[in-house]
Amino acid sequence: MNIFVRFFGAAAFAIYAVAAASDVAFSQQAPTASPERVTQKICSSDAVENLLPPLSQPSNSPISYLAQQGFIQTSNGSWVCYANDPKKEGRYYTLLKVQQIDGKLVASSFLEQGSLIEGQENRSLDFFMTLVDNYTNTTRNNRESIRKYLQTFISLVRSGKIQASRRGYLFDQPSRSFVMYHPLNAGELKGTGITININSPSNLGSSQVR
Repeated sequence: MNIFVRFFGAAAFAIYAVAAASDVAFSQQAPTASPERVTQKICSSDAVENLLPPLSQPSNSPISYLAQQGFIQTSNGSWVCYANDPKKEGRYYTLLKVQQIDGKLVASSFLEQGSLIEGQENRSLDFFMTLVDNYTNTTRNNRESIRKYLQTFISLVRSGKIQASRRGYLFDQPSRSFVMYHPLNAGELKGTGITININSPSNLGSSQVR
């Protein structure tokens, strides 16, 4: 596979996707609560999920199964995984987030100050592959190739060999899916994000989140 094939056609949407993905949830104080290959909850890197309230009612979202992985649904319909700020007690921020935008599926892993926290690399990969497995029509061999591709991409981000930009790298042609490492330009979380965009998701239903 030719790693880092540039996805020129994604440039216009990439800007839009980054803006949406960067709208992160953030708070100074905690409020007063899957695929077969995932053996541990994706969202279980700290105790934040135990401080967040459970969903008040069953969700009809086509990605509501993420609740079983420790994610919660926000008021705008996106699904998020929170993480404690290791530098400030009682502060937490959005670590992982997925949302539907005009029929597209946009999922991000956020790096505060450009750094991955402990365990984030593997959890991000499992998170992305959960969505790839469920919303792209790929064969088992293709999924293994995609997993290796995304694993390499995240590893190169960690080692500083990929700089944050608006460049998208195609990893699945049929679903027109690409991955990018980009700066955050909205919200209070300062840093960068790794985002995958599935432009033509399958099995997603008609509901959309903005």
